Amino acid sequence: MKKINNLLFTLIIIALILGVILGYFIHITCPEITINKFSSNIKILSSIFIRLIQMVVAPLVFSTLVVGIAKMGDLKMVGRVGGKAMLWFISASLVSLFIGLFFVNYFAPGKDIGNMGQINKEAANELITNSQSLTLETFINHMIPKSAIEAMAHNEILQIVIFSIFFGIALSAYGKKGESLTKLLDTVSHVILKIVTYVMWTAPIGVLGAIASIVAEKGLSIFITYVRYLFAFGIAILILWFVLLLVGYFVLGKRLFKLLKQIKSPLLIAFSTSSSEAVFPKLVEELENFGCNEKIVSFILPLGYSFNLDGSMMYMTFASIFIAQYYGIHLDIPTQLTMLLVLMLTSKGMAGIPRASLIVVVAVCSMFGIPPEGIALILPIDHFCDMVRSITNVLGNALAATSVSKWEKSLDS
Repeated sequence: MKKINNLLFTLIIIALILGVILGYFIHITCPEITINKFSSNIKILSSIFIRLIQMVVAPLVFSTLVVGIAKMGDLKMVGRVGGKAMLWFISASLVSLFIGLFFVNYFAPGKDIGNMGQINKEAANELITNSQSLTLETFINHMIPKSAIEAMAHNEILQIVIFSIFFGIALSAYGKKGESLTKLLDTVSHVILKIVTYVMWTAPIGVLGAIASIVAEKGLSIFITYVRYLFAFGIAILILWFVLLLVGYFVLGKRLFKLLKQIKSPLLIAFSTSSSEAVFPKLVEELENFGCNEKIVSFILPLGYSFNLDGSMMYMTFASIFIAQYYGIHLDIPTQLTMLLVLMLTSKGMAGIPRASLIVVVAVCSMFGIPPEGIALILPIDHFCDMVRSITNVLGNALAATSVSKWEKSLDS
């Protein structure tokens, strides 16, 4: 199994490098029409991989979460584990937001930058339109399912989590009569994980398609245009990683390095495809192989994918203040702290909404008198930032699951 994982990791690295080379070659040698056609066609490879993963996400979240709660048996344990998880989620989110706030103020990448290059007004207007529906009603609609089947059909993870929690608690309360159903769902979850092992062999192809598509379309010169923005964002992300890993070291000790080695493939896939959802099934498998309690992993990871997106949280404060700086709008510290709390609350329950981070940024900008059309400034580079956000989200959730397992004395050595 170890050799297989190493082979898969190597193939993904090779696909990543080939994707950059192929994409850049197309970018510098072909006319714009050909580039657009190439980018659209090769992106299909990425879509195939992600859709294959999405195919199993809903049944995996439902089966693992229900089995995890049912096997806990004691509802006090469910509450205790859930409380520890939420404490981690809230703390990590606040730290992420503060780091983004500090570094965007320290480096001020939005001041005196002149023309940012290509401005995609059409895409910006679409995000502004979507953000206008970001209300309390929208939050409730994306949190509480009106139909469990509909939630699964649309891969609404948070809604599936809500239904699964109720189902798992009810199944646990049903006693011995429900044990046969628990065993059945346990078998289903392991069959789905077996499917995942097959699907993961398409990951290198998906990575090749995703990277070649974006590099062919944007080229590498875009990094020069956005050098200040990317430098400041990169430093902030590195500090966030340092904080997360430092806390992880305090909890796990030297086993932290084994954890990073264990989850290297999910991290690389999340980075390459800019999708943390794409690695959810693989992450479940790797964390269980690492020694995390199966019940805790199946309970915390689905919650984490809705409430513990550390990279996305940091980026939202960073992007919001950056846009304000570009337009010369001064926001005092109390206002920025208020914005931080609004982002903290607004972002929850947005899992499953395409480009949720950008929609939340637009909504918050409008709320604080910052021109929402400023989102167009960062759209050309957003895909590359999304790659970093995704890998950070995966790391944060892996650390949350292993840490709670350790606190519950359920981390197998």
